[in-house]
Amino acid sequence: MREIPVLIKPGDADALAAGRHGDPFAVLGPHPANGGVVVRSFQPQAAEVFVLAGGEPIAMTRVHPDGLFAARLPDDGVAGYRLRTICPDGLVEEIDDPYRFPAQLGPLDIHLLAEGTHMRLYQVLGAHPRTIDGVDGVLFSVWAPNAERVSVVGDFNSWDGRRHPMRLRHDAGVWELFLPALGHGSIYKYEIVARGGVMLPLKADPCGTWAERSPKTASKVWHQPKWEWSDADWMQSRQRHNDRHAPVSIYEVHLGSWRRNPSDGNRPLTYLEMADELVEYVSAMGFTHVEFLPVHEHPFGGSWGYQPVGLFAPTSRYGSPDDFRVLIERLHQRGIGVIIDWVSAHFPSDPHGLHWFDGTHLYEHQDPRLGVHRDWNTLIYNFGRTEVMNYLCANALYWLEEFHVDGLRVDAVASMLYLDYSREPGDWLPNRFGGNENLEAIDFLRRMNQMVYAEHPGAVTIAEESTAWPMVSRPVHLGGLGFGFKWNMGWMHDTLDYFSKDPIHRRYHHDELTFAQLYAYHENFVLPLSHDEVVHGKGSLIGRMPGDDWQRFANLRAYFGFMWMQPGKKLMFMGGEFAQEREWNVDCSLDWHLLDSPRHLGVSRLVSDLNRLYRTEPALHQLDNDQRGFAWIDCNDRDNSVLSWLRRGVDPHDCVIVVGSFTPVVREGYRIGVPESGFYREILNTDSEWYGGANIHNNGGVEAEDVPWHGHSWSILLRLPPLSVSVFKRDG
Repeated sequence: MREIPVLIKPGDADALAAGRHGDPFAVLGPHPANGGVVVRSFQPQAAEVFVLAGGEPIAMTRVHPDGLFAARLPDDGVAGYRLRTICPDGLVEEIDDPYRFPAQLGPLDIHLLAEGTHMRLYQVLGAHPRTIDGVDGVLFSVWAPNAERVSVVGDFNSWDGRRHPMRLRHDAGVWELFLPALGHGSIYKYEIVARGGVMLPLKADPCGTWAERSPKTASKVWHQPKWEWSDADWMQSRQRHNDRHAPVSIYEVHLGSWRRNPSDGNRPLTYLEMADELVEYVSAMGFTHVEFLPVHEHPFGGSWGYQPVGLFAPTSRYGSPDDFRVLIERLHQRGIGVIIDWVSAHFPSDPHGLHWFDGTHLYEHQDPRLGVHRDWNTLIYNFGRTEVMNYLCANALYWLEEFHVDGLRVDAVASMLYLDYSREPGDWLPNRFGGNENLEAIDFLRRMNQMVYAEHPGAVTIAEESTAWPMVSRPVHLGGLGFGFKWNMGWMHDTLDYFSKDPIHRRYHHDELTFAQLYAYHENFVLPLSHDEVVHGKGSLIGRMPGDDWQRFANLRAYFGFMWMQPGKKLMFMGGEFAQEREWNVDCSLDWHLLDSPRHLGVSRLVSDLNRLYRTEPALHQLDNDQRGFAWIDCNDRDNSVLSWLRRGVDPHDCVIVVGSFTPVVREGYRIGVPESGFYREILNTDSEWYGGANIHNNGGVEAEDVPWHGHSWSILLRLPPLSVSVFKRDG
């Protein structure tokens, strides 16, 4: 022990042994000393440690009782040395010393990370397999600028944070360490000591790309050969599939409850099983896109993924990251786009997550009036911090680049835009101008959208935004937020309210079906019937329809017909397409047996045919977001609860006539005006017996008469089925 003053500075050994040394590379590894080299290693599990440097093993001296060892070597004999450890039970291991490797993050990466402009930070932070000086291992890097010490822990070091403390790159507040011999599947977390020596709960990797399966919470190293994509045709053409002039009909899916395997403990299907079953189903139903509820790793299944902890990791509940790639690739190969719900508004307070990450409010606001969501008991990102904005923007690009996702539906945008969102007076802080707008969140959303469209022109972003905030789906350079589309929550609320009412009262609520046309072209709208409408006691869509069984199904078919014939892209949550009877349960499969019932099967057939008609008729999609594509024929017949309108394509001769009759009576001889003479063929009727209806129709179509009506020179005389939507197109 006489050599301690020579080998190590006073206090360093105690600090290392106690796990509170903030600069381990200053002590551990090789260091010049009196014309030679001193090698130090902390191995608390070992009884003996030897340096292997090409000749005879050199025994290291225990210089601290808790396991700090040191040895002197000649200067020319230290390169590429290894360590041999012998444990008290006789276990012998030979390892490469992590502390003999130099810093790995380059000056440009450090500069961009510090500046908050590293748009590919997921290529730097996190766990990345590397080969350095011929040694295979994993480079770990994590942003924790206010920590006193950060260590990588796992089974490989008995979760002992003293053994692998990391190197702090002061300029960026990033800690890094290369650990030899680790690789694919290694389980790890970060042990972080906050200022004042406070030990924090073990943290999962904020940039981890794989995780243990819930309820376990550790990160895992992902190291597989780079994925060779087979969807080049789709990627080259997807811009026209996502365009606002394209037919976009979205099937919203929760992966864990779409369909389950009853022969295997009723477990959810895997990504690979979905790649067969879901892809085939969506293709057969005619949807153009699938939207997955959040696939980010999340600790609580009951959150449906909306409280994510691992923003860069597809949840392990259904398989590996590459399994998820297979699912996306298969959808693309069938011409189906993939949108994921992306949660940037908030994150949960689970101790292994981002909350209080380095002993400070690193990702969230310190003041709860800015940093806590009262409704969800979650934390709000500090969008004004450049590193946090960088983290989220890079994550958006990550899903587009690494998984070929075609779009991001951004959750809870309204909660991001307003500082007083769901808050009482006195429980929020105004912005620097005294207003309630969250200026930092606005800047973030604009920057994120600019990056997405600049880097991936074929991709699309969609806002779930429920207020009258202007220009959500208008370009940033025009003063908008930069989204491609916005959910029309007002349309959803009004129309659901209308169709849930007894038809006898509908004449008093006629405006609920017409009001949306007053603002329908202020934004690029998606008409959503989402998961939020079939949970929390709201029941199912069919369960909200009034009347006896026949009327309930007729109402639902009419509602779907009305939705598909209105301007705007379409979104339907799973189960709605076959009239799921019970409220959605995240822990159960959809009730697929209902398709054995003719009425449920009829609804499914209708949705499939609506999708087909929507895709094939330019008038029904080309001008979805342009007022030139829609005109009322008659929107004032509230006494009969009848609406009629026309849809047009870019070519004005592409014209479709739609009539909705929303009472349970047959209307004979109902006349509406039409723009041209000719035969108007009935191309869809929601009352068809094929869909479970009464089969009241117009014998295939009607000839226009030279009778002016509704401001048109011609008109047609129709037979309107009860609770129905009928669609006509002029031949020729």
